[in-house]
Amino acid sequence: MALAQLYLHMFLAFFKIGLFGFGGGYAMLPLIQQEVVEKNEWITINEFTDIVAISQTTPGPISFNSATYIGFKAINTSGHGILASILGSAVCTLAVSIPSFGLMTLVTIFFFKFKENRYVRAALYGIKPAVIGLIAAAGIMLINGNNFIDYKSWIIFSAVFIASLRKIDPILLIALAAVAGFLLY
Repeated sequence: MALAQLYLHMFLAFFKIGLFGFGGGYAMLPLIQQEVVEKNEWITINEFTDIVAISQTTPGPISFNSATYIGFKAINTSGHGILASILGSAVCTLAVSIPSFGLMTLVTIFFFKFKENRYVRAALYGIKPAVIGLIAAAGIMLINGNNFIDYKSWIIFSAVFIASLRKIDPILLIALAAVAGFLLY
C-alpha cells in the first residue's frame, strides 16, 4: 500500500473510531482493537495491550494517546522513516479528535436549548448503560492469556472499588493502590 493510501486508510479508521466512540477513551478501546488489531492488523494484541498501559501513564485522553502511538507504529512498521511515522501519528490523532470536537461544539450549542426536552433526557438516560458496557468490555478485553490478573490484583481492585463507592478521594486511592501493589508484588 502506498504511503498516501495508508495515511488515508488510517485517517478513515480513526475518524470512524472517534465518531462512534461514545463514553470516552476507555469505551473506545474495543473499537480501536477491532480496527487496528483485528481488521487492519497494524499491531498485535500484545502490542495493543502495551499501548493501553503506556497511554494510561501519559497525560491526555487514552484514545488520543493510543491513536498517536498506533499512527507512528503502523507507518514505521510498514518500512517508512521517522518523519513519515511522525506524520502518521498526527494523522491518527487528528482523525480521532475531529468528530469529538465537532460533536461537542454542536452539543454545546444545542444542549442548553433542549436539556429539559423529555426525548433528549431519555436518550441520555439510555446511553448510560451502553457506556458502562463498553468500559467493562475494554477491561475484559485487556485480560488476555499473557496478562491474566491474579488474585492480588483482584484484592486491590475490590478494595479500591469499595472505597470509591464511599466517595474517597480518587488520587488517594491511586496512591494507596500503588503502595499495595508495591507491597504485594
